[in-house]
Amino acid sequence: MSDKTESQNSYQSLVPHFQELKMRLSRSLIFVLIIFIILFPFSNDIYNQLADPLMRNLPENSSMIAIDVASPFFIPFKLVMIISIFISIPFLLYHLWMFIAPGLYKKEKKLVLPILISSSILFYLGAAFAYFVVFPLLFSFFISIAPDGISVMTDISRYLDFVITLFFAFGFAFEVPIITILLIVTNVSTVQSLKRKRPYVIVGAFIVGMLLTPPDVVSQTLLAVPIWILYELGILFSVIISKNRKMSDDVLHDQIDNVNNANTKSKSGVDND
Repeated sequence: MSDKTESQNSYQSLVPHFQELKMRLSRSLIFVLIIFIILFPFSNDIYNQLADPLMRNLPENSSMIAIDVASPFFIPFKLVMIISIFISIPFLLYHLWMFIAPGLYKKEKKLVLPILISSSILFYLGAAFAYFVVFPLLFSFFISIAPDGISVMTDISRYLDFVITLFFAFGFAFEVPIITILLIVTNVSTVQSLKRKRPYVIVGAFIVGMLLTPPDVVSQTLLAVPIWILYELGILFSVIISKNRKMSDDVLHDQIDNVNNANTKSKSGVDND
């Protein structure tokens, strides 16, 4: 009988959490839907803007093509849906934060919120780097090496899959500083250990570039080099955080020593009396 009562109590205690989760998910989906409705009338313009880095490098007699009959409709539709989620990331992270915040300690709250904000900013920076830097270099290289007599024409569906893959690859690659800082803050690793692992990180960056980008040296290098640079930035910030933490610990220990010395003096004074 007691087991049944305990199970009922545990279920009742979980009900508010499920209701909170349902509310957060509903608001997130509604927000994404609103962004989608706003952007959908401009879906063709958005796709043309996305295709601009390629179109500017295509020869005069080349263009993009649609292999499937329904592609001219479904591909812009798919693009607008992805962009709606992409734009909604800060709002989605805010609701994630509001859902998990009540269960966190004060120190964890101070850590999680800056990480959510900085990771969103870095993700957008990675996507912007891919669009403004990587795409022009990449498409210029691909088209320049095309054999004579070959007309370069890309299917709009395959182009969308290609650029979305690169967007997410560079977006997640720019999260490297957050990962290194987390390793230090959570005491999983040390700054000295991260510095010793630098050669492995460089090799791993090129392996990640090989797996997440097309099989060419240019795109692999354009992804691997930023990962390496961001890893170095993460180490730099980790050094600053470690120094600040050490200074805080030293101040705390000094305060504790002062309190202990004061208590010792007061006790000795009482004993002398």
